[in-house]
Amino acid sequence: MKHPAPAAHAQTQAPAPDATATYVFAVCRGTRAINTADLTGLPGMPGGGQVRLLASGTLTAVVQTVPAADFTDEVWQLRLSDRQEIERYARAHHEAVSAAAARGPAVPLPLATLYLDDERARGVLGDEAARFHGALKRIAHHTEWGVKVYRPPAPPEPAVSAAAARPGPPAPGAGLAYLNRKRGVHDRRERSREEALQVAESVDAELRDLAAESRRLRTHGAALTGEQRVHVLNATYLVAADRADELRRAVGSLRERTGAQIELSGPWVPYSFVGGV
Repeated sequence: MKHPAPAAHAQTQAPAPDATATYVFAVCRGTRAINTADLTGLPGMPGGGQVRLLASGTLTAVVQTVPAADFTDEVWQLRLSDRQEIERYARAHHEAVSAAAARGPAVPLPLATLYLDDERARGVLGDEAARFHGALKRIAHHTEWGVKVYRPPAPPEPAVSAAAARPGPPAPGAGLAYLNRKRGVHDRRERSREEALQVAESVDAELRDLAAESRRLRTHGAALTGEQRVHVLNATYLVAADRADELRRAVGSLRERTGAQIELSGPWVPYSFVGGV
């Protein structure tokens, strides 16, 4: 699942015990397809009311009334430290955004975007209507695809010969030979790294030609992924829906031509290309 952006508008002050807030998942054009959408099957945020539509002029937001106490800054920071819990909230957010996107262009808002009430949410939609319409125009008939490129595992350390492993004084020149072997491994690793970075640049350049927009993201270290392979490209591309097959073929061709480990994920709702609305 493509994760929503981090929390944006968590409540900073402790609300009254029975206070509620308006949670906004996504913003769409106020088309008939959106305004007649049946959202009754969506669970939404835990503890919240029915996911519903909130119209404001030519825009319609997918919203839910939620307990304000569940989204204070303190509560949300604790939730962020619980991987399973934050995954539950992120999945609920993504399901609502995806339901809207299935009926037309939808601007996904960051996880935990809250307003005091419906009127405050409507006010924001009205004030920011031009920006929302600009984002909707940009992502219409496009989806987001993620691409990751990894370099091969590093060469193994030089083996210790049986003679070198025996006790006793080292053979003449053994130390120099060992250092040369170590230097050779280091040089091969550097060449492998440089070659992998060149492949990453060539992959990105070719896929950018297919995309309307692209973004380079931070690569993940082995400690974060729990893997031994090294991440050299983490990018996302906004691709027209009618070019999706072309993108898949391009990635397949790049795998064959470069021998690189290339992962393609998607299509996703264009979380990365809505301009921070």
